[in-house]
Amino acid sequence: MLQADIIIPIRIINDIFVEIFFKCFKIFNSKVHIFMVSKNQIKLITSLQQKKYRLAHKLFFAEGVKVIQELLDSNIELEHLYTTQNNFDHVPADKLSLIHDNDLKKISALATPNTCLALFKIPVERELLTSGLIVALDGVRDPGNLGTILRLCDWYGVTQLVCSNDSVDLYNSKVVQATMGSISRVNVKYLDLEEFLATAKVPLFGTFMDGDNIYKASLPEEGIIVMGNEANGISEEIEGIIKNRISIPRFGDLKLTESLNVATATAIVLSEFKRNY
Repeated sequence: MLQADIIIPIRIINDIFVEIFFKCFKIFNSKVHIFMVSKNQIKLITSLQQKKYRLAHKLFFAEGVKVIQELLDSNIELEHLYTTQNNFDHVPADKLSLIHDNDLKKISALATPNTCLALFKIPVERELLTSGLIVALDGVRDPGNLGTILRLCDWYGVTQLVCSNDSVDLYNSKVVQATMGSISRVNVKYLDLEEFLATAKVPLFGTFMDGDNIYKASLPEEGIIVMGNEANGISEEIEGIIKNRISIPRFGDLKLTESLNVATATAIVLSEFKRNY
């Protein structure tokens, strides 16, 4: 019995072939190529985890598509963007490098790196506006707390945030991550907090355990709200300046909780200040 060889032709639909061809052509001619991060670049980027190098180079970095996109849409200037996926359409080719996952791990400050990291230039400090509602932080040291408070200010329309000089640095990478982009919309100023408050022309409010119930207090539209250090609260020097002492009452039967997280307390206080305006 004769057995004929059966040849099954592989048909490529014309439209699919054309699409694949042009995609390959586009990739081949793209200005974005896989880039190996040099040792000097790794050294620079990782050094920015320390404040002294951020100040020396006038740079900070952010990670994650959402945070980076928020910063790209702001007036903060991009230095360079490193990404494992080219998800950024409007970044100039000379400021974008497509890199391997392994290289991203070398420059990332995260335990589980995202898909991108961007360097931005630290903007020039803006002038502080002393009208309206201002939040002042006295020795807040936790990056997550500062980032969350900055985001809360953005949410409640507070555009001015002042920090004592011993507060955590605004451009700490963990602070930047926690702000989720709000860092570009709130003006943050570091200063001698005691001197600033002593010369303020608006009412000063501070949160204390023995203060007046905030839910019964008459709160103005304009003033400065002072929030204290995570462990010790408002310092004695600052406490002596504050005339309006407010507190968030405990409602539990046992009332054994010693205090609230400073970011959580800030959310409650800002909500009360903004509730009637």
